[in-house]
Amino acid sequence: MSQHEAAESRLGIVGAGKIGTAIARATIGGGYAVAISGSGAADRIELIVEVLAPGAHAVTTEAVVRHADLIVLAVPMHRFRELPHDLFAGKILVDAMNYWEEIDGVDKELATAPCGTSVVVQDWFQSSRVVKSLNHLGYFKFEQGRRPRDAADRLALAAAGNDPDALKAVLQLIDRLGFDAVEVGSLNAGAALQPNGPAFGIAHSADQLLNLPWPEASCD
Repeated sequence: MSQHEAAESRLGIVGAGKIGTAIARATIGGGYAVAISGSGAADRIELIVEVLAPGAHAVTTEAVVRHADLIVLAVPMHRFRELPHDLFAGKILVDAMNYWEEIDGVDKELATAPCGTSVVVQDWFQSSRVVKSLNHLGYFKFEQGRRPRDAADRLALAAAGNDPDALKAVLQLIDRLGFDAVEVGSLNAGAALQPNGPAFGIAHSADQLLNLPWPEASCD
């Protein structure tokens, strides 16, 4: 394996909850070297990771950033602002978070974001390249829905973002996870992947996803 191929096979995950560990299990199965962090010291999640995502390495968030150029952010959404603005500078940041008022509290900026919450995340981490993905299928469906490439019943996952190279990397990740990868437009289109959006919580094929109403017009 070349140095470039090795770099493309490294994934970082920030967030060791149900979604983060489910993504870790799937990406390990897809051939990625995975480093995952929770809140605080790495030893706080070592046992959780060993049991729920064997093969992943429990590390600090700073070590996750050093490990990979492709990082999944899967923390409760009210906590992303606890992370420094420049933490993910130059990285591809997959926003796998969803805003839930009962969990995250009342957050007017997130609740009323006209272009979707991922635009708010991009504004916070301006030096990163945010792609909205891995959030619109529940972790149980995510785990049960993985299929080999060209399987007749393969489900699809969508990705929305403004940076073509970042989108390409996330689409490759989705495919290696066992889903058809569907590019659905700019980061604004990520609003359709959020709770109450037309793509959220429903298992779709690639054709079904593509035929959903994806917002592309100005949403200011």
